[in-house]
Amino acid sequence: MSDTPAPGIPPFRPKRGLSNGHVMTIFAWAGGRAFPELPAPEARLFRVAPDTQVLAHCYWQADRAGHPTLVALHGLEGSSEAHYMRGLAAKAWRRGWNAVLVNQRNCGGTEHLSPSLYHSGLTPDPLSIIRELVATDHLDTIGIVGYSLGGNLALRLAGEIADGRLPAVRGVVAVSPTIDLDLCVRAIERRSNFPYQWNFVRNLKARLRRKAAHWPGVFDLQPLGRIWTIRAFDAAYTAPHHGFRNAEDYYYRASALRVIDRVTVPALIIAASDDPFVPASQFLAPEVAGNPHIHVAISVRGGHCGFVSAPQDASDDGYWAETAAVAFLAEVMRA
Repeated sequence: MSDTPAPGIPPFRPKRGLSNGHVMTIFAWAGGRAFPELPAPEARLFRVAPDTQVLAHCYWQADRAGHPTLVALHGLEGSSEAHYMRGLAAKAWRRGWNAVLVNQRNCGGTEHLSPSLYHSGLTPDPLSIIRELVATDHLDTIGIVGYSLGGNLALRLAGEIADGRLPAVRGVVAVSPTIDLDLCVRAIERRSNFPYQWNFVRNLKARLRRKAAHWPGVFDLQPLGRIWTIRAFDAAYTAPHHGFRNAEDYYYRASALRVIDRVTVPALIIAASDDPFVPASQFLAPEVAGNPHIHVAISVRGGHCGFVSAPQDASDDGYWAETAAVAFLAEVMRA
């Protein structure tokens, strides 16, 4: 357990008034941000399956093949418009990198692009995107950053492409990743976390209704009225839709913890002990601690995907995890 994520990156110190995990989490989620330095992105559709496309918003340097590329993966019910996604893009852009912000299936208003749902371990989608970026755009230096559910996806992908099977991927960063899905779902089921679960479930149900409107007859909406937990939603929809036996089978098989011992690219996990629903204990598992390619940084404070600090200078916006993620990737790319 460390307060310093990697050499050369300062330890996280929470902004005054944000030393409580719930307060930090809500502040980071609700806070408005502007990114005037970012140009208008290119909207690009990637075909990841015969019947499925996903949307990415891409920020390209003039000679995209001559610059590193950051690929960002959002969390549950997020999108490429999430403030941390655009924050990552802004920090990458300032370094002269490209940035590709990926919407998972159905996210970012794309319910019409696929008849299927997304799930926490659906690595074929980002894998297809990265392979197209390599083959079509001739990109050879890529770093992946995932937040929360996207962090699980990023680390699972890193385990699946181990031993140089996708050499363009030079490093991976996961912020507050849900690498043990059952543990995280049990944590969000605590009474103190009811507001988070209620918000996630409300959005999941609304998205499924929009989905059903685009794909009549594919989804039975009858169970929705009885669903008030993430586990119940996954049991009724996510698990059977993707061929899992039940929610527990889905959580077990989709967790990055199943493959994290195979990771061979440099990887950084950023987490906080006061995260309300992503317990830090999962990052001390032997599969993680025993892998020399993974650096785990568990700060005492930080909340869930928060990590807002007091700005250190005019160029620092205080979103420490974004800064640390890009700095880590810059270091491994130089190496």
